[in-house]
Formats: sequence, structure tokens, C-alpha cells
Amino acid sequence: MLKPETKRLLHVIWKLLPIGLRYRSDRREIRKADGKIRNPEKYARHAKKAVQSFIELGPAYIKLGQLLSVRPDLLPQPYIEEFAKLQDEVPPAPFGEVQEILAKDLGQIERIFDRFDQNAVTGASLGQVYRAKYRGRDVVVKVNRPGIREMVALDTKVLQRLVPLVGRFIDSSLRFTAESVVDQFAETVQEELDYKIEASHLLTIKRNLKSDRDVVIPDIFPEISTDRILVLEYLPGIKISDIEALDKAGVDRKKLARRVAKLFFKMLLSQDMFHADPHPGNISIAQDGRIALYDFGMTGSLDDQTRTLLIRFYTAIADYDASRLVDVMLELGVLQPLANRYVIRSGIELAFADMQGRKVEETEVKALMEIANRTIYQFPFKLPKNLVLYMRMLSILEGICLKLDQNFRFVKILGGLLEDEGLLKEAYKEDLKDALKKLGQAVDASIDVAPLLKTMLESRRTGALLGNESRRMRLFGSGMLAGLGASAVVASLFFLSTTPGKLALAGSLLLLVLAVVGSRE
Repeated sequence: MLKPETKRLLHVIWKLLPIGLRYRSDRREIRKADGKIRNPEKYARHAKKAVQSFIELGPAYIKLGQLLSVRPDLLPQPYIEEFAKLQDEVPPAPFGEVQEILAKDLGQIERIFDRFDQNAVTGASLGQVYRAKYRGRDVVVKVNRPGIREMVALDTKVLQRLVPLVGRFIDSSLRFTAESVVDQFAETVQEELDYKIEASHLLTIKRNLKSDRDVVIPDIFPEISTDRILVLEYLPGIKISDIEALDKAGVDRKKLARRVAKLFFKMLLSQDMFHADPHPGNISIAQDGRIALYDFGMTGSLDDQTRTLLIRFYTAIADYDASRLVDVMLELGVLQPLANRYVIRSGIELAFADMQGRKVEETEVKALMEIANRTIYQFPFKLPKNLVLYMRMLSILEGICLKLDQNFRFVKILGGLLEDEGLLKEAYKEDLKDALKKLGQAVDASIDVAPLLKTMLESRRTGALLGNESRRMRLFGSGMLAGLGASAVVASLFFLSTTPGKLALAGSLLLLVLAVVGSRE
């Protein structure tokens, strides 16, 4: 008899092998075409089959598919678009199985709740939600799906065993990325399954937003909540994707799109934690017009340094500065240190050329994802966990805002907020500091160059110098010119993507030419 893990591994391989073979073929075609999507219809068909297989494999793979939907380093754009449609909706388990969890953690529900509706409101891959009444207050009760922890633990082990096969049979360069994805999946899912962690996240974000009168977050009932059960205040409202109900209620959808975007950017730009799963089921408009947020199982955090780097990332895109963009990607840890900067910069410059004629603020997140897909898909690349959650949040939120307002431009809103908060100015200051630091390093490195060049020039005239003071002075001047020219050449290379940098390089070469001419008889 096979062990459960081996049995599950064989089943997963059987389901994923055809997907892997098609993906390998598609990946090779796209890489040969330098990242261009030559046959999007075929790739979309393959992606749909992949999504269906993930659904059939169960809850863990649904979660994995959602994380893959924001991995342009791993999936081509047609795959990303299909995986982005993957909904976390699974038919709820029978109440009898859920009741066992409730009884084990809380006791008999009849003695705790005034009323408990046994029909689940929603069923998701990791949990399901019920309506109840507790001490006269309407509440929602979120419960782990029966057996889900054991199922996730088993599938995590299976995925970890599959990682070496990805590198061996699809692309050896993918092994590192695949390991990163599986590790992030395991960490994210474990956090989502532990409702004590979710309760802590909710309280942190609620505390951070307590002065914001435009948002409401439900209260927690900690005395009847556990790591498998979370009881929250019931906050009724209109689902943000229910366009008909919003219009009927007289809600200005254009203003609502901007309110929602600004709320999430506020979490990103000025707070230590952000809601990373803003799908339509987690946002509604409360009866008093405030934005109600639910489900804090998936959250992310950005430290000040990462936040500043992301703003610098935006400014580099806004300025079409490929060289600066590569620098920021290296500092973010997105590119491996040994990656070929020149090749990556060239790829980004080609992508920028496709964008010319369109202002960055008129570009959607989807378009920026396509640019990323065209370039980083071909190079060694790694996305830290919180950047994955950041990209997921942006991608989902943009979809919501575009549904509310077809003319909504996410990047324009971001640019306006950054400018209003004075963060753009800070980002440019950081870019200047970085440039000055590199200039200093270039000058330091070139200190030894001037004496060496001077010595080389003087060595050709050693005998003559002993008897001719004028020649000595001329060669000394040539050596100084050579040193200055060499220093300037090294420094200008760091700014070669800009017009001043190109002019500086031309001037530096002219100094070297004058130095050589001056050294001649």
C-alpha cells in the first residue's frame, strides 16, 4: 500500500504533467521571440486547462493559482490573465462536520449563541462563513474548512517534492523561483488558516485607520474566537461589485473608485500593514456610506526602505529611465546580483519604446504587468513575499476600480497621491543621493588611474625629461588631463542613459585626446 503522501504525489503529477509539457513548450516559444506573445489564443487555451486542473486538485492549489496570477517572472501574460480569474469559491462542507469544530473549540453552540444559521453564507477554499446572533448582536462566524489543515500540510509536502522536477523537466532556471513560490505559498496559507493571526492583523489595521472616518472595520469577539473560529460583528452593506445596487442607492461610482484606491494607498504609503486581498467579497459600502473592509487573513507589510524603493521604482518608470529602474530592482532584491545589467536594461528600454506616446499616468497596472512580463520573464528574477502581496493587491484593486469607472487610471491616482504627500520629492532626493554615492565611488576608483596614465606617458620621454624643463611641464599637464579625463569617463558611465551623461562622456574623451596630443613631441 502506498503512503498518503506518495499517493497524492502521483495523482498531482498525473494531473499536472500535461500542463507542464504545454507550459514548457509555450515558455520556449516566448523566450525565442524575446518575450513577445506570438500566439496568445493558444497560450490562453493552455492556461484555461491549467486553471481547471488546479480547481480539480482542491483548495491548496486554488490558493497557489491565485499567488501565481501575480508572478510575471514565472508565467507569460495569457496565463496570468487566466489565473487572475481563479475564484476562491468552493461549495461549503456539510454543517455536521463544521459543528464538530465548533463543539470542540467552544462547546455546544446552543448555549453560546442566541441563534445560529446552519446554512453557510459563503464557502471558500480554506474556510466558510455563517450568520448568528450573540448576546443580542448580529455576528458572522468564520470557521476552518473541516480537514483543511491536514490537506494543506499534505499538499505542501507534495509541492516541495515537485520543485526539483520543475527545474529538471521544464527549465533549470526556474528551480530557484519555484522554491520561492512554494515557500511563500506555505507561509501565506498557514497565516490564513490561523484566525488568531487574522484577528491580530485586523486589530492592527483598525488601529491604524481609527482616525479615518471613511472606513469601518468590524469588531472582534475574542472570548468566543480561537485559531480555527473567528467571530466578528456583522456589518451589512452593498457589495462593491454590485453595480446595479450601487446605482440604485445613488452612489457616485467614480468618486467611490477614487475613495477605495486612496484608502488602500494610504495603508501602503503611510502605515505598517496593508490589506492584500481586496476582492469584491471583502469590500462593501455600509449603510452610512462608509467603506467596510472584511477578511484580514492575507495582509502585507512594507518597511520604510522598501516603500521608498517602490516610489523610486515608480519615478524611474515615469521618467522612462531604464538604468535607474535596474538599480532599484537590484536594491529591492528582485534581480539576482549576477544578472547581466546591460541585457536587462536593453530589454526594459525596448519595453519603454513600446510605451512611448502614452503617458505613464494613462497606463493601467495591467499594461505595466505586460511590460514586466516582456522583460523580467526572460531573466533571473525573484519576488519577495511582500512584493508578491503588493502586486496582488494592486492587480485585484485595479479590476474593482475599473468596474466602477471605466476611465479610472490607477497609476495617475498613485502619482497624484505621491505628489500631494511630498513623496515624489523624497524619491528624487534618494535617487540623487544614490547617484552622488556612485560618483564618489567612481572618483575614488579613478584616483589611481591618473598617476598610472601619467607614468605611462612619462615613460616614453624619460630621457628627454631629464634635459628639458618645458617638456617636463608639458607632460605633467598631459598626465593631469589624462587623469581628469579617465575619472570623468568612469563617472559619466553611471549616467550614460541621460543626455548630460552622454555629453559628459564626449567631453571626457576629448580630454583624453588632448592628453595624448600634448604628450607627443
